Amino acid sequence: MSRLRVERDGAVGRIVLARPEKKNALDEQAALELDDALRALAADDLVHAVLLTADGDDFCAGADLRALEAMIDAAPDVHRRDARALGGVFTTMRGLTKPVVAAVRGRALAGGAGLATACDIVLAHEDAQFGYPEVRVGFVPAMVMTMLRRSVGEKRAFELVATGRIIPAREALELGLVSRVLSDGEFDAQVESVVRQLASAAPNALRLTKQLFYALDRAGFHEGIALGAEANVEARGTDEFREGVRRFVRKSKEQS
Repeated sequence: MSRLRVERDGAVGRIVLARPEKKNALDEQAALELDDALRALAADDLVHAVLLTADGDDFCAGADLRALEAMIDAAPDVHRRDARALGGVFTTMRGLTKPVVAAVRGRALAGGAGLATACDIVLAHEDAQFGYPEVRVGFVPAMVMTMLRRSVGEKRAFELVATGRIIPAREALELGLVSRVLSDGEFDAQVESVVRQLASAAPNALRLTKQLFYALDRAGFHEGIALGAEANVEARGTDEFREGVRRFVRKSKEQS
């Protein structure tokens, strides 16, 4: 049985985690399906933005502990393959040239918090909770730390992974773990507004923006400026840029 649903609604690709009875916990199959879904939407020229949501009360409770128990005595290569399946999702998200938005209700824990953090934008319901409680079961929040350190900084990230404490959406916002916190009454409408706004933007401009944004991770100051100049030049060569500039100039003349 599939662990998720994939839908296309106009220029928005939707991936829905669909194991609410398991609190959308992640096993190797779920990770592989997620990676396949992301790659399929990446290859779909009609899709300009991706929304990741979940069925049920919780976004994702992290690793499927029953699946881990079943393989507890397996050889290291089996565990490595399982771990790399989720790692592949994180790297695919980062390399995707389209923005990925997470809409988080309920709990996003361990790998589930990492899954949200790997997205480009995280929209949290006011009652959402985030945390990395792996240490409480003798586990390590290993791959998720790569995103967490970048999002909240070294000291805050270490405190979260070392204590395993669960934090509410407002604190997650203050720490930089989420982009916005939305009230219950506005959550669905605001999520839809954000993804529609992204999907209606010039796709080449979004592609170049995301590529440059993450390329700056590994660049010094001067290299970052140089990379920005090259992205600027590439953007100027697109029809989207030419049409946008001409439209702006024309509108300015009409208003003057």
